Amino acid sequence: MPRFFTNEIDENNITIKGSDANHIGRSLRMKKGEEVTVCCNGTDYNCVIGSITPDTVYLDLVSKNICSAEPDINVTLFQAVPKLDKLEYIIQKSVELGVSRVVPVLTRRCVSRPDEKDFSKKLPRLQKIAEQAAKQSGRGIIPQVTPIVSYKKSLEMMRELDRTVILYEEEGGETFGEVDFDGVKTVGLVIGSEGGFDSEEVKSAVEAGAVRVWLGKRILRCETAPITAMSILMFLTNNM
Repeated sequence: MPRFFTNEIDENNITIKGSDANHIGRSLRMKKGEEVTVCCNGTDYNCVIGSITPDTVYLDLVSKNICSAEPDINVTLFQAVPKLDKLEYIIQKSVELGVSRVVPVLTRRCVSRPDEKDFSKKLPRLQKIAEQAAKQSGRGIIPQVTPIVSYKKSLEMMRELDRTVILYEEEGGETFGEVDFDGVKTVGLVIGSEGGFDSEEVKSAVEAGAVRVWLGKRILRCETAPITAMSILMFLTNNM
């Protein structure tokens, strides 16, 4: 069933407008009586098409329910900025796996070093990738891709979360299975770029409350590590 997102909804007058309406009428060639789902803040509104005009689709509500695809934890991925194609891949796959927010972070070893102005031009495309991944995977929300932040700012954001995990390729720290996620509602995953983290950055994250986690002796690429971490986290918290 096609899925569309909205930020607010009137159950007595559910409509889809703009490019989504055009997509329904022209690309999908949907007709009156066919079913669509409108997602708003984690709730699925299952509807049938009442009528279609060139710029608006009018829907009749059939039922509503909490989106079953949404995890019961809120995960923020703090991703040290890699090259753009890798970042696009990371956003797509982490959204499919259940991330709630992706925060691009500029760290010391980032190979790609866009400034805030240049990165802001890329944000609409990155957010669109998140939206498409959310539709494809049946999510109830569109995860946010934030503007780029400094590592110092990311540490402040980590302090607001219940639990934060930083992946570090050098031996030491804990395994994922040893981290306590009982009762945790907000989780941060901190992942390095192609060059990883330096020891001072890891130390600062630990001082900010992060748990240092080692994934084993195989060194993962920067685009593999977040997907691995998201998968393990969702499994350990019964969200797979």
